[in-house]
Amino acid sequence: MDKQIIPTDAAPAPIGPYSQAVMVNGTLYISGQIPIDPATSLVIMGDIEAETRQVMENLGAILKAYGLDHSHIVKTTIFITSMNDFARINAVYGSFFTKDFPARETVQVSRLPKDVQVEISCIAV
Repeated sequence: MDKQIIPTDAAPAPIGPYSQAVMVNGTLYISGQIPIDPATSLVIMGDIEAETRQVMENLGAILKAYGLDHSHIVKTTIFITSMNDFARINAVYGSFFTKDFPARETVQVSRLPKDVQVEISCIAV
């Protein structure tokens, strides 16, 4: 198995015993990203659109470290604390893709790390 880990300072450092992402045989598995601004290490909170945008930018920074971009994402998992925010999250999320949207599921959960409202993980090739 060819396993590659390339950490980047352009995305938040892991807050536990895991990697930002792991590339295995040409497939990139990106850990769940929450809305932490990597420049300040502060959590973006309160505005679901701003939180979602920061999460998508964090995913983009990790993708870039591996020479990829959002168009390489084939699968995402979105965790949210309220389905009432689904439409607003979906609008921001969708703005990062132009065609051939990834497969996805969206799951409401009772709580996320650091009490954020959204977390997204993905798989890219």
